Amino acid sequence: MTQEAMVAGIPQMGYGTWNRSADEAHQGVIWALEAGCRHIDTAQGYGNEQDVARGIKDAAVARNEIFITTKVKPDNYGPGAVMPSVRESLEKLGVDQVDLLLLHWPSPHNKYPLADYLGQFAEVFDAGLARQIGVSNFTKALIDESIRLLGSRTITTNQVECHVYMQNRPIIDYCEKLGIAVTAYSPLARGAVVGDPVLEEIGKARGATSDQIALAFLIAKGHVVIPSSSKRGRIIQNFEARKITLTPAEIKRIEGLEKGMRLVNGDWCPVWDV
Repeated sequence: MTQEAMVAGIPQMGYGTWNRSADEAHQGVIWALEAGCRHIDTAQGYGNEQDVARGIKDAAVARNEIFITTKVKPDNYGPGAVMPSVRESLEKLGVDQVDLLLLHWPSPHNKYPLADYLGQFAEVFDAGLARQIGVSNFTKALIDESIRLLGSRTITTNQVECHVYMQNRPIIDYCEKLGIAVTAYSPLARGAVVGDPVLEEIGKARGATSDQIALAFLIAKGHVVIPSSSKRGRIIQNFEARKITLTPAEIKRIEGLEKGMRLVNGDWCPVWDV
């Protein structure tokens, strides 16, 4: 694997494929791998695992050089459903094992008990279908319960919304205290960071964009980041952000951009920690 910064065994800079259509996911993965990125993030719910696989194949990068993350969608949390769904994901991805497998959401409205689907998730891990496991969008209470239920198995990461305008300190501080890495999704606040005056000013002296400074901030915080784009230039630009080192004073200024701008807050979400 390319020598990149790692967080809990995960390459710190990844390429996210949320909201990428079949062709966008396929082409985006090729461009990301060509740029040197070696961490690709997908999910059952994105409907593009097979397109991610096509991108990896067409980029002609060896499997052992690529870190693949996918996620089990809540529709597949029913009795006996988790393992078959993961096997289907592996088939679509063209691999025997993913590097990281996440539970995408807590079961909406508690349709399925956590103990039931987490127990199935543990079986998938024990069967060797994933090298590491983690969760996404889990709250403090759910993290605590998951740790108890998983026993000696380690939760590698909690993937949560995190960007300069919603730094999500309650759950992030809690995960850090427990030694669980944070993976920041929507790290560019779905484009809202573009042109931010503070980020622009900090970037100007470095010849960097506001987007790159926003990513550099999350990297400085020790988070894994998975920005997404369908544009080749932007994919390359995002990946280059990992080379930027911010000063403590700059980090403090960016911390001041916090405004609680949560982008993901549907009725399927758990009650977020505040």
